[in-house]
Amino acid sequence: MYTPRAFAETDLCELDRLIARDAFVTLITNGTDGVPSVSHLPVLYARDGDRVVIEGHWARPNPQARHAGPALLIVHGPHAYLSPGWYPDKESAARVPTWNYAVAHLHGTLEPTEDAAVLASIVDRLSQLNEPRVGNDWRFEPDRPDHAGQLRGIIGFRFQAERIELKFKLSQNHPEANVRGAAAGLREQDDANAHEIAALMLERLERRGA
Repeated sequence: MYTPRAFAETDLCELDRLIARDAFVTLITNGTDGVPSVSHLPVLYARDGDRVVIEGHWARPNPQARHAGPALLIVHGPHAYLSPGWYPDKESAARVPTWNYAVAHLHGTLEPTEDAAVLASIVDRLSQLNEPRVGNDWRFEPDRPDHAGQLRGIIGFRFQAERIELKFKLSQNHPEANVRGAAAGLREQDDANAHEIAALMLERLERRGA
């Protein structure tokens, strides 16, 4: 990932925040025919210091479910368009439009599994994570034959991250007045992503002054 020094982030707590915000990732592998295989999946995330492990599952017919080995997992954060009209120096510096965003690329190794106990654990933990968010309480019941039978339709995976790239493009290369002007413009938009980017921009600005 192209990451100018100003936008590089090294604190893995920021990866925690991205995953907590949206644990729905893009998983990319190289197919046996040389064509990339891509899946979009809800996942479970765990970090212990620098060690990051991500779990999830595919539908069994998904060709990617047969992949073991190197993979790229992308965690998507908020993003928003920035108008040059929000910069005080828009004329003197001939400013142009841009896009601010936060994203993480995790390079690592995939280990597929068909172990029923592991699959049951993944499904159960995914439901425990996501059901409260929608005000419900569905749980996977392994002792129910109809629930247990559903496991035959999936293949699980464990992804061990070996290299993590975090890019937080938040106008760190602009003067303070431009950052504040753009953040104010973003806060006026009817867009939750724009509000999140504005907050991150101001957070980074405060760090700059610390």
